[in-house]
Amino acid sequence: MIWFYEATSAIRNFMELGGDVLWAIMLVLFLMWTFILERLWYFYRVHPDRRRAVVQTWEARRDTTSWYAKRIRDGLVSEVSLELKQNIGLIKALIAICPLLGLLGTVTGMITVFDVMTYSGGGNARAMAGGVSMATVPTMAGMVAALSGVYFGTWLEHKAQVETETLEDLLQHH
Repeated sequence: MIWFYEATSAIRNFMELGGDVLWAIMLVLFLMWTFILERLWYFYRVHPDRRRAVVQTWEARRDTTSWYAKRIRDGLVSEVSLELKQNIGLIKALIAICPLLGLLGTVTGMITVFDVMTYSGGGNARAMAGGVSMATVPTMAGMVAALSGVYFGTWLEHKAQVETETLEDLLQHH
């Protein structure tokens, strides 16, 4: 139980070191990973059943070769494609927001440094160091948060494309 107290204390100290912008970065990071995990759940738990149902619907049709049937096929593929791509744009937007929030933290931290210099004339190194940490820690946190999602954002987008193409192939051969 002491490890939990130490972990929460370290997180609290880190959040105080970086200023208020770190809370915004943490919120965006939490949302980003919530949507990433939701997409992973969808791809591996929900989509296989959905794909199976669409293929069964297509195979139950008598006519699969007419112009009308091909439009129905296109509609089925389009519906599934939209379901596969759901929230991926939002994930990519959240990834892009993280470094911008880090930059906001840099600016607010530098304003703190300049305020200290205005009142103390630059002689108070300890107060200036607090502002510098408020300028650098959010930048690092924003970049790390964005990097943690870049791989998965790209992978999810690719996975949605591959699954759409796979469904198109399944419906074409039946």
